[in-house]
Amino acid sequence: MPKLPGVNHLRAEKALEKAGFHIDRQSKHIFMSKGSVHVVVPRNNPVDAYTMGAIVRDAGMSIEQFRELI
Repeated sequence: MPKLPGVNHLRAEKALEKAGFHIDRQSKHIFMSKGSVHVVVPRNNPVDAYTMGAIVRDAGMSIEQFRELI
């Protein structure tokens, strides 16, 4: 069982905004940045666990830190 189950893309977006990311642009994906760190969240419901884990890792957070923001 993955540590991070699938997450709604809107919840993921809000959690990343709480972590200091802002939206650069939106299309089929949500492009967010925080300084020189960039992440891309697909607009899937839910975003699968492996993709969400990679997004969290790219954002420089641990799974536990991300869970606290959700």
